Amino acid sequence: MFKTQHHLSMARTLGVALVAALSLSACATYDDEFAGINSRLDQLDTKVQGAAQSAESANQSAQQANQRLDQIEGRVQRLETAPRRVPRG
Repeated sequence: MFKTQHHLSMARTLGVALVAALSLSACATYDDEFAGINSRLDQLDTKVQGAAQSAESANQSAQQANQRLDQIEGRVQRLETAPRRVPRG
């Protein structure tokens, strides 16, 4: 009977070791998946940063264009309100 208990104990120990080994191999699979996901997230982050820089540059250009339009608008209003000149001739 002692041998049977010893065999059961050994079988349980091997079973636990097998489950532990399978769990660790599953973790390695998840590590690979996480690495792939992190790589894709890094790529997206780089694209988002580039888009943000482009948007900031476009915003600055638009602000400069608006300032030039404001300057031109003042000159146009002065010309429109100035008395008309009589053509020579």
